[in-house]
Amino acid sequence: MSISSELHAIGRPLLEAQLAHPTVAGIGRGDLEEKVFRSWLEQDWLFLHDYVRVFARLAWQAPAAHLGDLVDLAHTTFHDELSLHRSLSAEFGADLDGAVKGPACQAYTTFLLESAATYAEGLAALYPCMWGYSTLGRILAENRPAEPRYRAWVDTYADPGFAALTGRIAEMIDEAAPDLSRAKELFAEGMRHELAFWDVP
Repeated sequence: MSISSELHAIGRPLLEAQLAHPTVAGIGRGDLEEKVFRSWLEQDWLFLHDYVRVFARLAWQAPAAHLGDLVDLAHTTFHDELSLHRSLSAEFGADLDGAVKGPACQAYTTFLLESAATYAEGLAALYPCMWGYSTLGRILAENRPAEPRYRAWVDTYADPGFAALTGRIAEMIDEAAPDLSRAKELFAEGMRHELAFWDVP
């Protein structure tokens, strides 16, 4: 079994916990309270800026074959994903300029930026975000919410292009061959941060 497959196996219980979380369930139904999603948008806006920095830090360490992959991921996150946030934030009245990191966001971004000091470990630490959202998007897209703003969010993460980027990170983890026990530890910690992130301030 590949390293990435082993990570998927230990991540599934925490993914199920995310699906059952009231914030995710509300997005999936399309009836999440607007103030909750507004708060989530503000926190994720701040998170994604640091996520771009994680990709950039890993790109600096990457083998030549994957430099472009990580630069592309940083570009996609900065331009496409943050563009979605700007659009949704306008519709929900989120205050992106005045947003301040809550404890969950601060803890998660600190963990990611510190883990990115080492290439292979950094990949394992960031993978829960991409794998988790790609999987959540695919599952929620099986019964898309009728509310157009929440449907747009689901469609973004259910997009095959996003799944392909996620699969590319899985290949990079397998090629980097981090210590398996350490990769599992980092991946599990990342998944716990993902779950905690849904408890928005």
